[in-house]
Amino acid sequence: MYAHLQPERPVRRRRKWPWVTAGLLVPLLAAGGVVWALRTEGSVEETADRYLAAWSDQDYATMRSLVADPPADFETWHQRFRTDLKLTQASFHRPRPNGIFAGTSDDGVVSFQAKLLGRMDWTYTGRLKLVEDGRAWKVAWTPATIHPLLKKGRSLKTVTRQADPVRVLAADSTELTEPGAPGSVQQLVEGMKQVFPDRFEKSDRARIDLYEGNEPVETVKEEEGAQRPIQTTIDLKVHRAGARALEGMYTPDKPVSLVALRASTGEILAVVNAPGGFNRALLGKYPPGSTFKVVTASALVADGIEPGRQVRCPAEKNIGGFPFHNAGFEDFGTLSFRDAFAHSCNTTFGELSVARLNGGRLGEVAKSFGFGTPITPGVPAVRAEYPDPKDDTDLASAAIGQGRVLASPLNMASVAAAIASGAWIPPRLVKDERIPDAQPDEPRPLEKGVVEALRTLMPAVVTDGTAHGVSFPSGTAGKTGTAEYGSGKEPPAHSWFIGYRGDVAFSVIVEGGGAGSAVAAPIAARFLSNLS
Repeated sequence: MYAHLQPERPVRRRRKWPWVTAGLLVPLLAAGGVVWALRTEGSVEETADRYLAAWSDQDYATMRSLVADPPADFETWHQRFRTDLKLTQASFHRPRPNGIFAGTSDDGVVSFQAKLLGRMDWTYTGRLKLVEDGRAWKVAWTPATIHPLLKKGRSLKTVTRQADPVRVLAADSTELTEPGAPGSVQQLVEGMKQVFPDRFEKSDRARIDLYEGNEPVETVKEEEGAQRPIQTTIDLKVHRAGARALEGMYTPDKPVSLVALRASTGEILAVVNAPGGFNRALLGKYPPGSTFKVVTASALVADGIEPGRQVRCPAEKNIGGFPFHNAGFEDFGTLSFRDAFAHSCNTTFGELSVARLNGGRLGEVAKSFGFGTPITPGVPAVRAEYPDPKDDTDLASAAIGQGRVLASPLNMASVAAAIASGAWIPPRLVKDERIPDAQPDEPRPLEKGVVEALRTLMPAVVTDGTAHGVSFPSGTAGKTGTAEYGSGKEPPAHSWFIGYRGDVAFSVIVEGGGAGSAVAAPIAARFLSNLS
């Protein structure tokens, strides 16, 4: 077939006496005269190749002619082999490493390689034992000639079974669905099914088993491509600390959610919702209230306002024809920008935003904190929204996290994490997986001066401001939020607290819970204490 290849030179086996060309009588000297003997035709290798070629073609008649004393069920053995393994194609040949056929052993054994295609592809190495029989080389056949594991009463079969469901693991490789894992993790698993439907698709897996009669005794080969576990970033210690912090702190009409991140990496450590059902932590969209002042303060600091600068904080201020007021109409007079942030002065932030942040500046800074950016952590999650303000009233409302600004607890935990780490980092729940439709999004470093200032402002909320009455562990930085919704003279409000301690950033929301300092902040303090 290939002109450039030299025909193979058959390997001649050594005999106990010298032979000459096939078909010739060879004189042998013996006492009393000459004995004439006939040479065995062909060679071991030639016979092996003919047998393997016939086997590949399912030419059982030719195979039988090349076998010494074939059994009556010779064809049945081979036909059952193909049927039991559900083969569509099979080929058998001597291996040829480096372009040279493998040799023959001194005891007449020729190795061959079987390549089987079917429900499960399989390659294995077998052996043909050849003997001299009637001046010809013949295969000394046994069931082991088909496969080394076969003998009378044994068979090889391809069997299928339903694949085990894909395992979802915590960061330490503990199964998230193990007994004792907080119930909220099941919400994450359900969310992953939406993002990675192929990974959770039920399918059959094949394997080849060795049978003794009707009983399987050994699995010879198992189908590769077993469902690789999905590894998440969930830290069960952090997750359980969050779950314990929420115990007894909610009612059916006032559900609670908590999200925790590793600030330096964006890895989601905990997602807890109480009660279960809707995953509010990742999919809920709420006005963030005064927790958004972290973004507004960053924009004002970038614009030149230093923490020590003196500002005014009247009880009420008309901005664009709409009255803005502080919680409880409290009047703080003149105070530092740091203290205005700590006491969450709505009038200060509304007035300064209109005076200094027009022209889309606040929107630019909000974008640097992830607002408007699709969130693709590996489960469904909503993006934070900062619509362009229509007028001064709309801008002042946005500056204090009201109006049309919306965010999830995950979004706001990312805001706190950005101050802790110095950059907004896209949150991530699933490791080492290509997330469908996810767009590459690199960390967005914040200005150094902004980070330094906010790392002064946020601790002041806990030590001197709205959350000073809550027993937080030392080193906690945060921001309370009371986000009004609905209508009326005293509309209901969501209770918020976001913050960080060390490399753990977090957010807590209580739907309809009221003041952030009274409801969400104590839950956050319990969470951090549980981590200690």
